[in-house]
Amino acid sequence: MNETPDTEERINNTRWQRTLEVLSVIGPPLTVATALLVYFGWARTDAQAKAMGLDVSLFGYTVQDFILRSIQSLFQPLAWLVVIGLLWLMLDRAVSRLLEAGRYRKAVHLTATVVMLLGFAYAAVMWLAISARPGQIVLYAPFLIAGGLVVGAWGLSVRRRSAERGQTAPRFTPRALERSLVFVLVTLLLFWGTSDYAQALGRGAAIDYQERSGLLPTAVVYSKERLAVGAPNVREESAGSEAAPLYRYTGLRLLVVSGGRIFLLNEGWSLDRGRVVVLQDDGSVRVEYGNPSSD
Repeated sequence: MNETPDTEERINNTRWQRTLEVLSVIGPPLTVATALLVYFGWARTDAQAKAMGLDVSLFGYTVQDFILRSIQSLFQPLAWLVVIGLLWLMLDRAVSRLLEAGRYRKAVHLTATVVMLLGFAYAAVMWLAISARPGQIVLYAPFLIAGGLVVGAWGLSVRRRSAERGQTAPRFTPRALERSLVFVLVTLLLFWGTSDYAQALGRGAAIDYQERSGLLPTAVVYSKERLAVGAPNVREESAGSEAAPLYRYTGLRLLVVSGGRIFLLNEGWSLDRGRVVVLQDDGSVRVEYGNPSSD
């Protein structure tokens, strides 16, 4: 049957409407995911900068830089979340099969009650432990609280399913609201835990620079004007003449080049006594970089 122009136009409009609906659904999650990547990258970099006595704004990192720096912060939490989620789905499917077959219903009901009580009690104890130490970061504690809530909520769900036989709940019930609140709370806890983890990685990176600064690329700075670098172990030498003065600075290591600036560490840099030398990357100085193994 041939389609009239009006019918074809309605079909095209319907397709465009469905496409826009899909884009409206996909768009916000992508925006939220990007914002989370930027935040976690910023949290990691900010903690590292503060541990080194700097401010994160000095580096002039872009959104792309923060996203790249967030990958390490998110890889392990997301990997564990996926693995635990798969194991939970397998266990929940096995329990559902037992309930559908009508086998061990009382045992499942009793076990689910115990799991529910233990999960909620564990989450409450961990929350009280964190509340008793305000201002102190307890790494992984938000993840443990979220895990306790998820286990308790799942135990409650299995307990209810084992007590119900062939009953179907309406689409929106207080239970749906209950699940939504648990989901929001667990999401906030995961956000909190990942933020603490990212900051811990940042502080660890600063400590790593202290212990392994000798592995950073060497940097020799040449300047026509004296830079008056007062960092420890930095040596100033004259490499020119009175008519054409040139100064050479050695004993430096490259940290990063970002935001139109060159960030250098002195030899033997440490968190308590080290200095970060910041130079403008505008051609006023010349920097030669070398392999640290060539020292």
